[in-house]
Amino acid sequence: MSLSHTAAEYMLSDALLPDPSSSRAKGLRLELPSDRLLKFVTVGLPLLLVSLAFAREFSAGSQISCFSPTNFTGKQSAYTDTACWDSLIHHGFDAEGRAVTKSLWALKVFPYSLLVVAVLMYLPYLLWRYAAAPALHCDLLFIIDELDKSYNRSVRLVQHMKKVQQASAEPEQFWEEYERARRERYFEFPLLERYLTCKQHAHALVFIYILRNLLLLLFLAATCLYLVFLHLNIFFQDEFSCSIKTGLLQAEPHIPSLIPCKLVFYSVFQIISLSVGSVYVLLIPVVIYNALQLCQWDKGLLSVYEMLPAFDLLSRRMLTCPLNDLNVILLFLRANISELTSFSRLNAVSALREATANKEDIDTVIDFMTLLAGLETTKPKHQ
Repeated sequence: MSLSHTAAEYMLSDALLPDPSSSRAKGLRLELPSDRLLKFVTVGLPLLLVSLAFAREFSAGSQISCFSPTNFTGKQSAYTDTACWDSLIHHGFDAEGRAVTKSLWALKVFPYSLLVVAVLMYLPYLLWRYAAAPALHCDLLFIIDELDKSYNRSVRLVQHMKKVQQASAEPEQFWEEYERARRERYFEFPLLERYLTCKQHAHALVFIYILRNLLLLLFLAATCLYLVFLHLNIFFQDEFSCSIKTGLLQAEPHIPSLIPCKLVFYSVFQIISLSVGSVYVLLIPVVIYNALQLCQWDKGLLSVYEMLPAFDLLSRRMLTCPLNDLNVILLFLRANISELTSFSRLNAVSALREATANKEDIDTVIDFMTLLAGLETTKPKHQ
């Protein structure tokens, strides 16, 4: 008997989780994988393409080529290119022959507008980082720590039960006391459950998360509409007529009224705008999917922790509308599942429970540990 008792003690000691390392607080992920991907693409793509556009501008030199008259000198031709690039106004005629002008300045500021787009795309992540991430970090750290501690408490409780049962002169009296403790819920540790129940009535995190996705969706749609406007009004015209008869040159008779010019960077800007617009359109469903995740509970995670005697949100049907902070916390618990050491062990216990012939013998992890410790020989069946 002493050998079996010693084996049971070693088994229960091995079931205990090690003390959490100090690096847990630093290793918590405060962004979902899909949100991290969205940030990388929405902010990084315009910055990358803008850097390529500026690199081409510095390497190619002038971004405009004007067809000056043959009697112009080299300095006059250079002045013509500079003046037309500074003005960037197309002079033409309408259907009735009247002179009209059209500004093409949107082409000049297009690279800088992409920088503005990148800054706007980063604003939702700044909102989440400074308005929600600190509170979320504290919540995750406390809940993960309490979940692991609740598992350890269950194992230590079985260790104590093992010692009491061995020292008890009347095993039947011991199991009667055990059943009474189960009925009166003495095995529960209600701090974690009450904390999670409190989070069901809080809405700060879910409000900021929805606002973050709405802002990101708004900026994506606004950028796509801006690019559509450029293509419909500006990006179809790579040639324009420029007038340099202004200022001191207005009275010069040898200067033509209009000089044809061609935009050298036209095709590059078209490719950049099409690339950004196509990717942003594809990202809109991803943003919508991220927001819709809050419309349903992640019951897979909760069902595993139903094995803890202090955790019965599902069995007591305490889950109400999913639009609350608890659902947001569950999403981030799933993203930080590697930090939740007890999850893998409880998941294994839950799987063994489903495969056990007498499922009524296992209600919590305490029941499972008592069976492993060899207490099932005198343990009464649960009614």
